[in-house]
Amino acid sequence: MARLADYFVLVAFGPHPRGNGEGQGQILQRFPEKDWEDSPFPQGIELFCQPSGWQLCPERSPPTFFVAVLTDINSERHYCACLTFWEPAEPTQEAMCTEDAAAREGEADEGGSGQLSPAVPSPRGQLFAPKTLVLVSRLDHVEVFRNSLGLIYTIHVEGLGVDLESVVGNLLTCIIPLAGGSQRTISLGAGDRQVIQTPLTDSLPVSRCSVALLFHQLGITNVLSLFCAALTEHKVLFLSRSYQRLSDACRGLLALLFPLRYSFTYVPILPAQLLEVLSTPTPFIIGVNAAFQAETQELLDVIVADLDGGTVTVPECVHIPPLPEPLQSQTHSVLSMVLDPDLELADLAFPPATTSTSSLKMQDKELRAVFLRLFAQLLQGYRWCLHMVRIHPEPVIRFHKAAFLGQRGLVEDDFLTKVLEGMAFAGFVSERGAPYRPTDLFDELVAHEVTRMRADESHPQRVLHHVKELAEQLYRNENPYPAVAMHKVQRPGEASHLRRAPRPFPRLDEGLVQWIVDQATAKTQGAPPAVKAERRTTVPSGPPMTAILEQSSGLHGNSARRLEVVRNCISYVFEGKMLEAKKLFPAVLRALKGRAARRCLTQELHLHVQQNRAVLDHQQFDFVVRMMNCCLQDCTSLDEHSIAAALLPLVTAFCRKLSPGVTQFAYSCVQEHVVWSTPQFWEAMFYGDVQTHLRALYLEHAEDQDSPQVGEAPTQEERSALDVASEQRRLWPTLSREKQQELVQKEESTVFSQAIHYANRMSYLLLPLDSSKSRLLRERAGLGDLESASNSLVTSSMAGSVAESYDTESGFEDADTCDVAGAVVRFINRFVDKVCTESGVTSDHLKGLHVMVPDVVQMHIETLEAVRRESMRLPPIRKPKLLRPRLLPGEECVLDGLRVYLLPDGREEGSGGSGGGPALLPAEGAVFLTTYRVIFTGMPTDPLVGEQVVVRSFPVAALTKEKRISVQSPVEQFLQDGLQLRSCTFQLLKMAFDDEVGSDSAELFRKQLHKLRYPLDIRDTFAFTLGSAHAPGQPPRASKDKSPSLRTLSWNLVKNAKKTIGRQHVTRKKYNPPSWEHRGQPPSEDQEDEISVSEEPEPSTLTPSLALKPSDRMTMSSLVERACCRDYQRLGLGTLSSSLSRAKSEPFRISPVNRMYAICRSYPGLLIVPQSVQDNALQRVSRCYRQNRFPVVCWRSGRSKAVLLRSGGLHGKGVVGLFKAQNAPSPGQSQADSSSLEQEKYLQAVVNSMPRYADTSGRNTLSGFSSAHMGSHVPSPRARVTTLSNPMAASASRWTAPQGKWGSVRVSGRSGGLSGDVGSRLAGRDALSPPQANGAPPDPGFLRPQRAALYIIGDKAQLKGVRPDPLQQWELVPIEVFEARQVKASFKKLLKACIPGYPALEPSPATFLRSLEDSEWLTQVHKLLQVSVLVAELLHSGSSVLVSLEDGWDVTTQVVSLVQLLSDPFYRTLEGFRLLVEKEWLSFGHRFSHRGAHTLAGQSSGFTPVFLQFLDCVHQVHLQFPMEFEFSSFYLKFLGYHHVSCRFRTFLLDSDYERIELGLLYEEKGERKGPQACRSVWEYVERLSRRTPVFYNYMYAPEDAEVLRPYSNVSNLKVWDFYTEETLAQGPPYDWELAQGPPEPPEEERPDGGAPQSRRRVVWPCYDSRPRAQPDAISRLLEELQRLETELGRPPERWKDTWDRVKAAQRLEGRPDGRGTPSSLLVSSVPHHRRSLGVYLQEGPVGSTLSLSLDSDQSGGSTTSGSRQAARRSTSTLYSQFQTAERENRSYEGTLYKKGAFMKPWKARWFVLDKTKHQLRYYDHRVDTQCKGVIDLAEVEAVAPGTPAMGAPKTVDEKAFFDVKTTRRVYNFCAQDVPSAQQWVDQIQGCLSDA
Repeated sequence: MARLADYFVLVAFGPHPRGNGEGQGQILQRFPEKDWEDSPFPQGIELFCQPSGWQLCPERSPPTFFVAVLTDINSERHYCACLTFWEPAEPTQEAMCTEDAAAREGEADEGGSGQLSPAVPSPRGQLFAPKTLVLVSRLDHVEVFRNSLGLIYTIHVEGLGVDLESVVGNLLTCIIPLAGGSQRTISLGAGDRQVIQTPLTDSLPVSRCSVALLFHQLGITNVLSLFCAALTEHKVLFLSRSYQRLSDACRGLLALLFPLRYSFTYVPILPAQLLEVLSTPTPFIIGVNAAFQAETQELLDVIVADLDGGTVTVPECVHIPPLPEPLQSQTHSVLSMVLDPDLELADLAFPPATTSTSSLKMQDKELRAVFLRLFAQLLQGYRWCLHMVRIHPEPVIRFHKAAFLGQRGLVEDDFLTKVLEGMAFAGFVSERGAPYRPTDLFDELVAHEVTRMRADESHPQRVLHHVKELAEQLYRNENPYPAVAMHKVQRPGEASHLRRAPRPFPRLDEGLVQWIVDQATAKTQGAPPAVKAERRTTVPSGPPMTAILEQSSGLHGNSARRLEVVRNCISYVFEGKMLEAKKLFPAVLRALKGRAARRCLTQELHLHVQQNRAVLDHQQFDFVVRMMNCCLQDCTSLDEHSIAAALLPLVTAFCRKLSPGVTQFAYSCVQEHVVWSTPQFWEAMFYGDVQTHLRALYLEHAEDQDSPQVGEAPTQEERSALDVASEQRRLWPTLSREKQQELVQKEESTVFSQAIHYANRMSYLLLPLDSSKSRLLRERAGLGDLESASNSLVTSSMAGSVAESYDTESGFEDADTCDVAGAVVRFINRFVDKVCTESGVTSDHLKGLHVMVPDVVQMHIETLEAVRRESMRLPPIRKPKLLRPRLLPGEECVLDGLRVYLLPDGREEGSGGSGGGPALLPAEGAVFLTTYRVIFTGMPTDPLVGEQVVVRSFPVAALTKEKRISVQSPVEQFLQDGLQLRSCTFQLLKMAFDDEVGSDSAELFRKQLHKLRYPLDIRDTFAFTLGSAHAPGQPPRASKDKSPSLRTLSWNLVKNAKKTIGRQHVTRKKYNPPSWEHRGQPPSEDQEDEISVSEEPEPSTLTPSLALKPSDRMTMSSLVERACCRDYQRLGLGTLSSSLSRAKSEPFRISPVNRMYAICRSYPGLLIVPQSVQDNALQRVSRCYRQNRFPVVCWRSGRSKAVLLRSGGLHGKGVVGLFKAQNAPSPGQSQADSSSLEQEKYLQAVVNSMPRYADTSGRNTLSGFSSAHMGSHVPSPRARVTTLSNPMAASASRWTAPQGKWGSVRVSGRSGGLSGDVGSRLAGRDALSPPQANGAPPDPGFLRPQRAALYIIGDKAQLKGVRPDPLQQWELVPIEVFEARQVKASFKKLLKACIPGYPALEPSPATFLRSLEDSEWLTQVHKLLQVSVLVAELLHSGSSVLVSLEDGWDVTTQVVSLVQLLSDPFYRTLEGFRLLVEKEWLSFGHRFSHRGAHTLAGQSSGFTPVFLQFLDCVHQVHLQFPMEFEFSSFYLKFLGYHHVSCRFRTFLLDSDYERIELGLLYEEKGERKGPQACRSVWEYVERLSRRTPVFYNYMYAPEDAEVLRPYSNVSNLKVWDFYTEETLAQGPPYDWELAQGPPEPPEEERPDGGAPQSRRRVVWPCYDSRPRAQPDAISRLLEELQRLETELGRPPERWKDTWDRVKAAQRLEGRPDGRGTPSSLLVSSVPHHRRSLGVYLQEGPVGSTLSLSLDSDQSGGSTTSGSRQAARRSTSTLYSQFQTAERENRSYEGTLYKKGAFMKPWKARWFVLDKTKHQLRYYDHRVDTQCKGVIDLAEVEAVAPGTPAMGAPKTVDEKAFFDVKTTRRVYNFCAQDVPSAQQWVDQIQGCLSDA
């Protein structure tokens, strides 16, 4: 029983103490005046009576009623029912508020706090003051309060003859029942009658209609959001103009949360004075009047529900997790069925006439029933996760959250996780977890109805039926007697508030009221206290929980088979069948990814433990530990599936004997898992074990009592801990005090013993076996984080002091063991504190534990020390023997093998991915560090792969990134650390160090690797140290004194140049730009010659070529021997003007101006410049260009005589200055203008050097053809800058040349014009014409005769703001180029795309292609090819081109090299490509060392693969034109690998100048004695080519003077297989000596007489080298020939000779008379673009002879001599130096003198005329077999008498000289006498005529 009302209070308007015009509430009277003992008077009632503030009102308002809720310090809720009415204000009140009223009236117009105008005007502006009757109660009977206060107000207003004192007294003394469904009729003594019904179960909330109203106001989605927000502890704020609505909404939301209770701030009506409460950091549910909405706008983390507007506003920073699916959608649909039953019928053709709609009260209960069902589904089976920690004296219960989430399959669900962590759920566990208590509707529902709910899910009508059933029960709970409603309460008349009241509300007689209260209290004191009769029962647990989503359990369809495999493997292990176990082991490890298999493993292992111990042998122990580790590696820190919990007893049971007295347990091998360092895991484990022991304690107790009844024992076993606890709680009151005390002590002892047990267990799993790994353990296990972790309920016992002493240590680390021991002690102490305090362990026991823990830890450390010592002595189990790698000659091992595991790195092939093949990785082996490479050798860990050796290596110099990684262990023993090494040769070593490799060894490896990768000096790289005796770091003596004269000279020259530059501005003429009249005219003769503007020559700056000093001459002869000079001579680009008698008419000359590298250090010593330019002018021209790299000629077209020039980008002055606005220059600019003039004249000289432009005007520009193709947009005549904008954008045209070839026959449909898009080629602001596919020109007529003589390809950014001059003969083509840093960034992404470094989650080709696209590598290749094709076409059409980009050594080099490759077939031969690289990349100073970061100084700049990008472009062209290149694609890969490997010296250093400084450039000339390792990559290629055709392309059959035009679109480009292919059998195949394994044995009979073994074998992708395992047909035939010749005892012929003979024979077969046309196969049947198709095989005339058609295709009637020569040409030109000196091939031979190449003397040679091979070969001596050179007679144009040249033999007759003129050069010969000369001429001419 309880009081209906605790207090009655009368509150009136009173003045504010600060006198600010506002009022405040004053309590006039309160009854009773003294506080009740059980319910103190709540403070602040006057604020809640008028939540909007106390204010006078100009009219009488009708009375209002609402119920506010106050919560006291004990979380008790007090319901304050407030009835407010208005009375005329007293004079004192009016006077006080006059000012305030006036102000308020003024504000009323502005929307202030003014009220509505009164309906009935009051006299003299009468004001009315509010007065409130307040009833305070702890019971929630709103209607009774409304009626009671209404009665008091009616008595007062209507003047009924009833004492108010007696009514109030009766109200305060009214006693009503609390619950149980009773009813009570009460009367307050005024002729009234009210019936109070109490709910059947007081745990169920009473909601009346509040839930239904909430849904009608806000809608389903919004209410669900608020529901989730309240459960996940967000702040919820309701807004409404009605206080009663606010109360109802808050009440409704709380009713929805049942069975959880809201335990945070709950204020349904918040007064205006307390609005700052909304800023509290804690969650809340609060209601506020909508008038204060503006004050709530600034709240950033509050969810605002506007009840009047029906909206819910969720701030951006707040995330409300939704209900887990499918519950969210199911709940939503059921709610809509309840709220809108017509929705289901809306679409019916014949809807029913009437539909039954529930009343609002019933609908309210139906909505609550939906949420009750929702909680039953969410929390189903929760009782199975309760842990009974104590039963007596009071139950202590904990909830195993992780197990609940794991078994429900909702570990990842945000909503349920937050709910379980919340305060409401903690209250739910403590309130409802008790095993013996009264039950309610929810307990029944969650225990018995869940299966029904699951069955009904797909039947909406059944669900609705169930909802209605539950709603009936909820309704009956609130209205147990629905028929009884006999209320009789007087009400005031209509509009009674407008009548003038007879008097104010009277002051009541306190004494009378108190007397009535005292009388009633005296009566009840004598009566016995009414105890609430509770029907307590055992709470049903219900069925075990299941996953919310059924599908989640059926992940493994074949799980039964997997479990069988696990069981078999374990039985094999324990039966000692290790071989069988080993076979099954990989399958077991895969199976253990599934939860069922892990559970099966723990169950099976439990079967093999007897008496808590299982001693194994070493192999068994190893298997068991590995399986345990595999199980644990997928465990999260919370162990949701209880795998770690099941393994915990096992890791302390399985052990092995190491030596007498020393046993190693499994726990020492499974420590490195995060679960062991999670406090929540240990707490859950501890509570679970305590529950098990408590259950056993009481079951034993019961068995002792009931020992005679044997038959009941089985049922005892089945009883759960909760059942046992329920029984004990039922019996507890019946036990004697002594018995109760005994049980409490037993329980406390049980908990205490478990705490000791767990302190030991935790020390086992937290202390590492090896103290040196302590830091690692702390990092991995997270003990470091636990230092700062604060646990609740830590007692102020010794734990505090222990932790304090450790935490306040100085910053210096003590010994590692102490450090880790301290961390473990603190961790265990915190755990012990928490669990013991919660479990009620006595303080004495707790202190004892704190003393014990450090001793336990110390003892365990000592035990482990012995275990570690003994385990180190064990022979390592099954670790394979280390395989030593093969080394190159001169390669030395720096660090011997460190045992590692090579892990998969994302390339599928190595791990047996989609490419098929075995799982080669992970592999177990060792990593070796040599002076040249990092090498891994080992064998796969997968036992099914077999004995395959895995090798992966890369050059140390190619390392681009090294990082430490933490890696999960592969199958073998646990590992320490990992290291990932990535190289620019597309290799990746992802290694995990084995246990035996200490951290110091791993660190030493890293340091040595870094030292080798970034040596201090370039001389410490492998290319220098190879075969040298000097210590690293010390420069060799020989190179130091190599060329002192050159060095001193160059220093002096630089000094002199500096002095001269200082005074140059004095001697220069001021440059005046020519007037407009003269602009368009060609320069006059004298202007043409006067290229130097300087008044005086400057001999001190540049020595003229006539006066070379002896030391200079030595340098000159060296320079002349360089590759570029040989090439210049081939191209006919001039000679040194003084040394040879060349005419002045030659347009270009070789200038030695840079022979001392004084003008430009990155240029070669000899440069090609226009004949008319003087050397001393070049110095000035060079200043206009970056790095002084002024324009020089590097190639000339043999057909159009156009030249290709290269230079660095322009400085601010320079060409840009030429095109700037023509202002008069200021005097200070004279020097710049002088340089600009020099530059202009220099360019003019280049233009004049071209024969067809020397005498034409400068009007031939691009304007003509650009305007013709611009469509409607025609640029002004001044628009002279032609842009090649972003090549990916618009497309522009290309012209068709008389000759040329488009690439790739892969594209079909080539008829309608050549397909392609070269990107906005020479496009101005518009696209010239629509693009076509692939890259061919849209319009063949693109090029008109009007062209500029010279195009300058420049950087767009550099030429900004240029005003072009339309009258010059050169034209700017600004293009966008990418910088080196973009290449570097792109390459990094390309590396990651090709070698991701980690296995992909879902490997698919799309992932690789997406990464490839993101890298933009192919886009850059596309741009390079596009620009190169453009330049090649310009050159082909007769215009010269100057490429002037960046510093002139990166993109410029790429473009210039590609242009020459496309334009000149010579560069597509082996010798030509070598010349191209030597000339453009090495001589012209590409910065190989800088871009490759060869030394420590370059480490910061990183690796930038400019040369590799060029090779990729060549590879793309090679793919499209496979018959145009003499070299194979392997040659490009070889160069790509070795340009970064530092094995050869070729690609070291940044320029010729640096190479001369180091003495590298000419060291090969006659210095080496005896065989040595190749220092030059070209020499190595040459040697290798003699032995094997690996670099040769069999399909090589070039056409004459071809200009290649490859397609450049990204869609036409292929990813270079150099980036993706790998050979794990031998490692990269580019070190040929290492790549060739032992030869395969021939097929032969077996010794046992069986059949011969087949030579067939499996070729695995990624493992075997396919070209080696399956060579092409020609290579196979050549090998076979060599083998047969060897068997016959003949010296084997060289492969090249054989190949040339086969080709020659095929050519003769193709011509019936030896002169005719080729065979019909080669004529019309082969389309024009046949060159991409490869080799054609045809049947020969006799039998089936193999004949290879590899020659040029000629038309049927082409019999001219030119075409005959072309058809005759063979590829022996470049390989003839490998010919042997067989006698039968010598048609005529003898001695001749031959003039050497450029600047070389005459030499006597032995010449052989070979009519068979159509060659003239020469040797050093008659007996020499090594051919020194070959003249192919197919190239000879004429044999004519010659004249003696300089240096010829003096004694010989002039008529003995004769010249042989070939297409390449003129050979000067001299015979010993005239007759022999005549004979030689006759023989050669006879040979020519025979052909």
